[in-house]
Amino acid sequence: MSKETVVGKAFDMKILRRIYAFTKPYKKKFYLSVGLTLLLAFLSPLRPILIQYTVDEYIIKLDEAGLGKMMLLMIALLLFQTFIQYIHTYLTNWLGQTVIKDLRVKLFRHIAKLRLKYFDHTPIGTLVTRTISDLETIADIFSEGLIVIIGDLLQLAVIIAVMFYKDWRLTLISLCTIPILMVATRIFQYGINKTFREVRTQVAALNTFVQEHITGMSIVQIFNREEEEMKRFRKINNEHMKANVRSVWYYSIFFPVVELLSAASIGLLVWWGSGGVITHDVSLGNVIAFIMFINMLFRPIRELADKFNTLQMGMVSSERVLKVLDTEEFIEDKGTLETEIKGSIRFENVWFAYNEAKDTENTEWILKDVSFEINAGETLALIGATGAGKSSIINLVGRMYEFQKGRIMIDGIDIRNFNLNALRKQVAVVLQDVFLFSDTIYNNITLNDNTISLDKVKEASQAVGANVFIDRLPGKYDFNVMERGAMLSVGQRQLISFIRAYVFKPSILILDEATSSIDSESEELIQKATATLTKGRTSIVIAHRLATIQNADKIIVMDHGKVIEQGNHQELLKQDGLYKELYDIQFRNS
Repeated sequence: MSKETVVGKAFDMKILRRIYAFTKPYKKKFYLSVGLTLLLAFLSPLRPILIQYTVDEYIIKLDEAGLGKMMLLMIALLLFQTFIQYIHTYLTNWLGQTVIKDLRVKLFRHIAKLRLKYFDHTPIGTLVTRTISDLETIADIFSEGLIVIIGDLLQLAVIIAVMFYKDWRLTLISLCTIPILMVATRIFQYGINKTFREVRTQVAALNTFVQEHITGMSIVQIFNREEEEMKRFRKINNEHMKANVRSVWYYSIFFPVVELLSAASIGLLVWWGSGGVITHDVSLGNVIAFIMFINMLFRPIRELADKFNTLQMGMVSSERVLKVLDTEEFIEDKGTLETEIKGSIRFENVWFAYNEAKDTENTEWILKDVSFEINAGETLALIGATGAGKSSIINLVGRMYEFQKGRIMIDGIDIRNFNLNALRKQVAVVLQDVFLFSDTIYNNITLNDNTISLDKVKEASQAVGANVFIDRLPGKYDFNVMERGAMLSVGQRQLISFIRAYVFKPSILILDEATSSIDSESEELIQKATATLTKGRTSIVIAHRLATIQNADKIIVMDHGKVIEQGNHQELLKQDGLYKELYDIQFRNS
């Protein structure tokens, strides 16, 4: 069974209290909505009482003048109730939408601060579901949830009390089908809550599948997997449809049962009441009023089942959203240093694993006892096979992940003593797979940092040699690159990332295979950009092409998480080790 299906209780006051805590900034409107709910509950039985009085005192006695007055009174009451209902509906829905707006901001801010390890094991589609559709369901807690349910229950209590006051015999006859209705309602609540959990599970699965496959559509088409992935989509979509149909089935059974029991109650009331009217034991107005009371009883009971289910839906969604908010997967930030970094870096016997086992012997270590040092302003090159641990080293420099053993020093200070934001502001990364947002070139470079002017961006573009292609684009720096930079070539996207790094003026620069997968013309531009960007600052470069790193101050050769060779180009050639072997292979044809 999916862990999405079993998410705790279907009804939990602790969760409700946490959700309603978000109404504190709007407590006046919240209390007003509660007050209007109570007022509507007490107004509900007035119309049947007035109709009963009108029939018995004016219609039967043919008093037209009195009938006219009562009609005006009932119209005034109806208009007043309509106005109160309008204010109540608007207020509860406004409260719900305002609360989820605040909650969505809080949730997104929380997700943005989670460490990357959390995203390694959490599907993006699941987080999209939490942030959008689950929060929309929580809004129903306010528009059709606890306050409205309490109002309906109070309305039922008031109506039943009035009915007993008017005629206890008619009341008992009217309520004789209620026990059957209660049983049917309980069965409906249990079944519909179970199907809702299935629906939410399938919604999350559907979101995850669609998000991943639209993002990776190029891979699907390149490998001609359209039909196979379509079969998988049909299966997931079919499960989603079945879950919804099961919930519809419960509704299609429950509502006719309610109508049947309501009709049976009215039939029994008319049968017994008509005899009472003939014998003058019961007034005609009372029978008419009780018919209205029965409709007013069964309608809230029927809606209560639906509203209680809506509340349970909101509860399940609330539990899932709060579960994300309760996630404490953060990089520990106890550092206070915010000084400017010069850039010397030292790794001392560093051990790192993405997934640390309780038993260290079973931990899959990515870095094993790694030690090296580079001075401020120097360039360090990392080479090695895929999985050797190169990317892990650069992730640790920016504290994107936490290492388990050893020490990392920057300017002779333990990296954990730096304030996390202050550290990352001085470390810029240019990745092999450049991510660009669906926005303008200017906003993709500045990441909406208003302190970086357009003139600074143009200056940086000229410095790295990207101004030529940008000036040819329609709109230039206002050109929208679309999602993931689809309107630009790989090399152009890479140059945008270089400008992005340049304008933030980092003390430490990290280049992760920045020249791979690009044409020779773009590579030449990027080589120039690299020279410009690395000048005067500490740089760590990951590269497969040895020609791009021969001038590095230090080269580290890695294998299976260990440093097996280090030195400059000439020193490593003299060692006649793995570096020499790789060099000979790459330059054999030269």
